[in-house]
Amino acid sequence: MSGGVYGGDEVGAIIFDIGHQSLRVGYGGEDSPKAEVPTSLGVWEDAADQQQDNQTNKKRFNIDTTAIQVRKKDMEIVSLMKDGMIEDWDMFEKLAEYTYKNRLHAVAEHHPILMTECPWNTRFKREKLLELMFEKFNVPAMYICKNAVLAAYANGRSTAMVVDSGATHTSAVPVHDGYVITQGIVKSPLGGDFITMQCKQFLEDKDIDLTPAYLVASKDVVREQDPPRWTRRPGPEPTTSWLNHMVRELLQDFQTNTLQISDGPYDEDIANSLPMKRYEFPTGYNDDFGSARLMIPEALFDPSNVKGVGASILGVGPLVTTSVGMCDMDIRPSLYGSVVVTGGNSCLAGFSDRLNRDLVSKTPPSMRLKIICANSSSERRYGAWIGGSILSSLGSFQQMWLSRQEYEESGKLILDRCS
Repeated sequence: MSGGVYGGDEVGAIIFDIGHQSLRVGYGGEDSPKAEVPTSLGVWEDAADQQQDNQTNKKRFNIDTTAIQVRKKDMEIVSLMKDGMIEDWDMFEKLAEYTYKNRLHAVAEHHPILMTECPWNTRFKREKLLELMFEKFNVPAMYICKNAVLAAYANGRSTAMVVDSGATHTSAVPVHDGYVITQGIVKSPLGGDFITMQCKQFLEDKDIDLTPAYLVASKDVVREQDPPRWTRRPGPEPTTSWLNHMVRELLQDFQTNTLQISDGPYDEDIANSLPMKRYEFPTGYNDDFGSARLMIPEALFDPSNVKGVGASILGVGPLVTTSVGMCDMDIRPSLYGSVVVTGGNSCLAGFSDRLNRDLVSKTPPSMRLKIICANSSSERRYGAWIGGSILSSLGSFQQMWLSRQEYEESGKLILDRCS
């Protein structure tokens, strides 16, 4: 591998797309990730080690969906991410080790790695990531790329306005010729977690029991809106963070199956005229949900009616127009002509239609508006990963890899080559 240039299709690059909710990972050139691993880990301290060493307790980790769902007495659920960036490096190292060994069955030394990052990632965290992958995992080469750029590539664009609505925030990121225009990034703290919180508030106000499935041993079939009849599964009392995590999973399932975004600003009469959707909770309680299905996610587009949300927080439509307005006049037409929608929340029914309607009224008449939204929900969720998969398998990209040899010669300075 002279000079870190790799030979076309034989590269076998691994793509790591890390988000607040999960890590998407798989091989470059494939259509979808091989695995999706939660970035929240179960953490507990092992007292048995303490007796042997007479020292501090040793931290143990439960990784991946099934292991997290095991109820342990002192296990806390901790996220390794904060504001879209890696916060806990020990946990990230454990997660990467697990992913290589148990999900990819791959040896890190044999595959170059393409990592995604949020557009506001700090230089320090990028350097730390570079150091970890080269020093600890001995990868032969790596590259770090902004997830907004990759989402644009996944939709066949090198210039685009990328609207990414994920777990912790919604952002509008302008991309021009494969580079993020940093001064044009606009963020809102309203994302999937905020919608989950709104769902929880609504269901608690209706006195609906949100016991997760893992605590239900058995349940009886009951009529609509009748009190549930169920028995609790015996076992150790879980920690508050574990219980909150499981309730959040239940609420996310409720979101996916029932919520819908209205075509225009929320109107109760129109919402009541739409079909209702039935949802059954793990305890057996079931009900039909009507206008609330549209009222809850409305906050993403019009936060002004939500209690506790400041007037300064923008909805998705104003995020885009504000971001475009902060960019150079010359590229505004091409940004409006390629508004790429990606992220988990974009899978909500009606998301792109509502964004289109909100933007049509705000777009200058001289500019053509085009919303680009992948048909399948998995393509929207995995937009950045798919872009990374395409990029890593291009012959013209192979000279871009930062090789181990270059890292050993120049150290962290080679990061300047990553856009």
